[in-house]
Amino acid sequence: MENETLENHKRYLERKALYNSLGYDIDKERSFILKMAEPLNGNILEAGTGKGHFALELAKAGYSFTTFDISETEQAFARLNLKYFGLDKQVDFRIENGESLSFQDGSFDVIFSVNTLHHLANPHKVIDELLRVLSLKGKLVLGDFNEQGMALMDKIHASEGRKHEAGEITLAGIRRYLVGKGLKADESNSQFQAVLVAYRRSI
Repeated sequence: MENETLENHKRYLERKALYNSLGYDIDKERSFILKMAEPLNGNILEAGTGKGHFALELAKAGYSFTTFDISETEQAFARLNLKYFGLDKQVDFRIENGESLSFQDGSFDVIFSVNTLHHLANPHKVIDELLRVLSLKGKLVLGDFNEQGMALMDKIHASEGRKHEAGEITLAGIRRYLVGKGLKADESNSQFQAVLVAYRRSI
């Protein structure tokens, strides 16, 4: 298991180095998202663990939380990476479909989804599920690549002989959808990220 953890971390560092070589600082961008979301109180959920870049940021900041992904392979990578840093015990890893979550209504006070929306086949359905499990006074924090970030991801994937799959939904479209549901959504931008912090207007 130790060898597996070390090998996994090596792949993580190689990925970070690739991003950095093209001007994308994963740690800096994740830190920006976290800063825009603070203060964080209560039960925290991350929707879309992926390889665990944001989960690692949350855990390093001292938070305990639940994270889910539909991909067991991706989440296994994330789990091993947090284990390398001795932070895996802070995290409840779940395999879930974002369109139909097993959590009860209002279970979480803060819900994050970072760089996941553009991959979703039915983003509005996922957003509705996240709102269902969000507490009445909770906040939904959505981060995704802005135009510059998307161009960078396309370049990174092309360098690996792959195509960066992305749907037509944009964070601007999600913001309109949330406002249409009566939520207030504040937007912030870094060099590569756009971040929405949404909450119900009644709070």
